[in-house]
Amino acid sequence: MTPATSTYRLQIRPSFDLDAAADLTGYLRRLGVDWAYLSPLLRATTGSDHGYDVVDPTQVDPARGGAQGLHRFAGAARAAGLGILIDIVPNHMGISQPAENPWWWDVLRRGRESEHAGAFDIDWEYGQGRVRVPILGAEPAEVIAAGEIIVDADADVVRYHEHALPLAPGSLDGLDPADVAAVLARQNWELIFWRREAAELNYRRFFAVTTLAGLRVEDPEVFERSHAEILRWVREDLVDGLRVDHPDGLADPGAYLDRLAAATGDLPVLVEKILEHAATDHPEALPGWWRTTGTTGYDAMAEIDRLLIDPAGEAGLDRLDAALRAESGLPPLTGYADLMHDTKRMIADTIQQAEIARLVRTLRAEAAGEAAAADPALADDAQVTDALAELLANFPVYRSYLPAGIEHLDHAVAETARRRPDLAATALALAALVSRPGTELARRFMQTTGPVMAKGVEDTAFYRMTRLGTLTEVGGDPSVFALDVERFHTAQARRQAQWPHAMTSLSTHDTKRGEDVRARLSVLAEIPDRWAEVLQRLRGVASTGHGPFDSLLWQAIIGAWPASAERLHAYAEKAAREAAERTGWWDPDPAFEGRMHALVDAAFDGAHEIVDSFATEIAMPGWSNSLAAKLVQLTAPGVPDVYQGSELWETSLVDPDNRRPVDFPARGRLLARIDEGWMPRVDSSGAAKLLVVSRALRLRRDRRELFTHYRPVTAVGAASDHLVAFDRGGAITLATRLPVALAARGGWGDTAVMLPAGPWRDEFTGRIIEGGAASVGDVLATYPVALLTPATDAGSDERRRA
Repeated sequence: MTPATSTYRLQIRPSFDLDAAADLTGYLRRLGVDWAYLSPLLRATTGSDHGYDVVDPTQVDPARGGAQGLHRFAGAARAAGLGILIDIVPNHMGISQPAENPWWWDVLRRGRESEHAGAFDIDWEYGQGRVRVPILGAEPAEVIAAGEIIVDADADVVRYHEHALPLAPGSLDGLDPADVAAVLARQNWELIFWRREAAELNYRRFFAVTTLAGLRVEDPEVFERSHAEILRWVREDLVDGLRVDHPDGLADPGAYLDRLAAATGDLPVLVEKILEHAATDHPEALPGWWRTTGTTGYDAMAEIDRLLIDPAGEAGLDRLDAALRAESGLPPLTGYADLMHDTKRMIADTIQQAEIARLVRTLRAEAAGEAAAADPALADDAQVTDALAELLANFPVYRSYLPAGIEHLDHAVAETARRRPDLAATALALAALVSRPGTELARRFMQTTGPVMAKGVEDTAFYRMTRLGTLTEVGGDPSVFALDVERFHTAQARRQAQWPHAMTSLSTHDTKRGEDVRARLSVLAEIPDRWAEVLQRLRGVASTGHGPFDSLLWQAIIGAWPASAERLHAYAEKAAREAAERTGWWDPDPAFEGRMHALVDAAFDGAHEIVDSFATEIAMPGWSNSLAAKLVQLTAPGVPDVYQGSELWETSLVDPDNRRPVDFPARGRLLARIDEGWMPRVDSSGAAKLLVVSRALRLRRDRRELFTHYRPVTAVGAASDHLVAFDRGGAITLATRLPVALAARGGWGDTAVMLPAGPWRDEFTGRIIEGGAASVGDVLATYPVALLTPATDAGSDERRRA
């Protein structure tokens, strides 16, 4: 199979199974898609819409179509000329319903004697030989006294409300099943109060999700058993590439990728890896020794978003944020680095306590008998715990791969010494230990930096730094406000040279906001004073009393408008609880959340006219940004992914909102009209975006020779900064940026783009443009974007209609 030119992500779930996906292959072909990209397919927890909670890696989920459904889908995809990319989840398994996971069930039943005990990352010694199960609503004695735990001898299980756990063999011998405490004492698992999980859990989780237990896929036997079904797909030609979820959670991601490549014959593999500071001149690099074609594209998302943000708006939005914080009695925001440190430290001190405690236990076990054990800086467990938490809070990237990446550990040590001089000696001593390659302590430390970063930054700091919602997106650095055209070109040239087959994304199942919500919100950077005025009016109607959160919530409402109240209420609850400032998941504040929901209700009542009017005011420049972002993504270096449904406006908010059903028949009808010659206006239908997506995808798929290199195209004239233009080897992209300021200056005026000798054809309008100094105003008279190809190509008209 030739390398993909594009992918299209489909969320396979019970309500949209593999047969439904098979029925869509003809539409994907007409859209111009090269490869279909499927969410995880292995058997998942009943009712799971995302599929990342795999309970049985040996079979395709029957609820998603089963093995035969995958065969039918593959047949349909092949008939349509589509490659197939499938998401896999090697890091963890779902355990929320133990009876559905045969491996976990056997571990709970037989304990360390289970044939599957080695599959899970369990600290048996710390649990006194038992797995801790944090499902109780109170302490065990209280729950037992209340009669809430029932020993069901006939079913051979213990029941607690909706939960069922297996009895160990012989655990009832000589006992009365009514003596619950005595029965529980013989079990291979220990029920604990759920509030103790953060500190006392004894198995590794995915981030802080207790219902996802970490796998020891570094064990060759575990790898073979957990990948047997995936490797069958490879042997039977049911898959052309794999997307690996969360490789940073693995003990040794590089070694895992080596093993996967050997087992699959070097099948193309993409990794869901977040690179820090992706929009800067010196971004974190993907490890060059990994056997991968690249990341899933969050780094490209950060670059494209910032290309369309006006740097002149930063000061105004900062002033607004400072005023909101002062009005709410909040301390000034001293900078993103301090905010990130504080939220990461909060995570380390709360929901990552169990992981840090395991690091301390591992340190003690490895240092026994060594000179390091006598180091006074490491003598006190509380001091070591404090220093570990501080190192994790100061770690600048998601993960390093020691000995590579030692500079990240050095940075964390230096920052710890600066912020906490009292911990400097302990941090330095710890760094000497965790930097020793091949040790369990080093491995576990590297597995812990990622969860602290993800929960502290993506899931906390991003909901607290609210000056502009576009900036707080997965893979982005909110302290990097904008990217000029020159630096954007530099980033794309680097991508073309280093990772030409890496994925690029604008929306995914993990993004905080859909791509067109972010495009609309980017307009606020062009009109910060106007936004401050509108926000003041909105807050006059409804406010939570927390100014920065008000800004976040009103931005979400306007960015997604029109949206249902149900969707906005769900977003508000998740955003407020993730921010963990005035309410939270563990201890919600009813009064604050009442004001929050009243604010959402006000968008449909007292503030409706303000919301609707302002959303209309910024709609057109927002759509211009959307078309620019999409065309740039689809034609720039890398393999662009189109998230399901985003060929029309994608105004989703954070998951699960972005997994809503997609109306594919409506998209098919619009595409048919476009193929008949209709040139849609840029309006709320989103059909203009469908035109851009279909023409760009078809061109990339059918004319690969037009996308072989990357060169900036020069623009001249007073408005030249409002154009981003590049030549991919025969296909030339032109896209508008900062449309509000462009309109304020009276349009393009004498601005011209310097084209190679022509003539050229715009794939969107069919207009013929001569080479040389072409008037940008003329080229972009119909749409804010253009995709030019050599007009001498006899097949251009046919491709436009195909």
